[in-house]
Amino acid sequence: MASSRQDFGLPAEPVVADREASVAEHVRAVLDARTRALVAHAPGTRLGADPEELHRVRVAVRRMRAVLRVARPHLDRSWSEPLRAELGWLGRALGPARDLDVLLQHLRAETTDLPPGDRAAADRLVAGVEAERRTARSALREALDSRRYADLLRALAAAVRTAPDRSDVDSRRQLRELVLGQVRQLREAGDRLPPDPSDRDLHALRITGKRVRYAAELAQPALGDPARRLVAEARRLQDVLGAHQDACVAVERLRGLLRDDTDPQVAFVAGRLVEREHHRRTELRARWPVVWESLRQAAEAV
Repeated sequence: MASSRQDFGLPAEPVVADREASVAEHVRAVLDARTRALVAHAPGTRLGADPEELHRVRVAVRRMRAVLRVARPHLDRSWSEPLRAELGWLGRALGPARDLDVLLQHLRAETTDLPPGDRAAADRLVAGVEAERRTARSALREALDSRRYADLLRALAAAVRTAPDRSDVDSRRQLRELVLGQVRQLREAGDRLPPDPSDRDLHALRITGKRVRYAAELAQPALGDPARRLVAEARRLQDVLGAHQDACVAVERLRGLLRDDTDPQVAFVAGRLVEREHHRRTELRARWPVVWESLRQAAEAV
């Protein structure tokens, strides 16, 4: 099983892309940095003691996959698309355990202030989520211990080692066009939203905003401060809409747990928690339009 840089062939020194680097070179630098993060945090992810380890691995996978998608016009798809597909497989293997980590952390925080008489019922709710998490973590470890994962690490290292030729084309212009292409998609998605968007609409907008962020991160070494501001504003939107999605997921999870537990006290506590999540969702819905407008303004400056 591949477990270190030497095992699967990353370069001895990190890859860096400068302002004159081609789009492909910028992609190579991202793959290098994120693969190193993946390898560094995979052991802690297997152990499961610190949820932040899994979070960092999942972020690394998501960013690599997003960058390969954004830069598709400038890459050889014979290697980039299979690599993106395999990163998608790994992301799906990591996702359930990470989502349950987030839910558990939130539920534990929300139940600390309950009266002593309600804590036992709250503990039963949390125990149900913990049981789901154990199952998800078993599947996660199976993926990380698989030959498929080891092959993916070798494929990432091979992509990093393949240094693309520098192009005579204005790469800064190409990177700016990539960012603007994602910005256009985001603006169109926002313009299509009804006055009172559904939870599904806002979740889709968050995903589109995340692609803008990753495109701007890819271009930041070449575009400088405008890209940096765009990254910051896209992250703010992602944070607000991500918390909104977490509240929606918490409501659905609590309802699912209730279907499996008919204890009246458990139902009472779950109802209180659902009410809190609805309140959190309402607050976040009031905040996101302001963040959205700031992102639109940042996009105008790129």
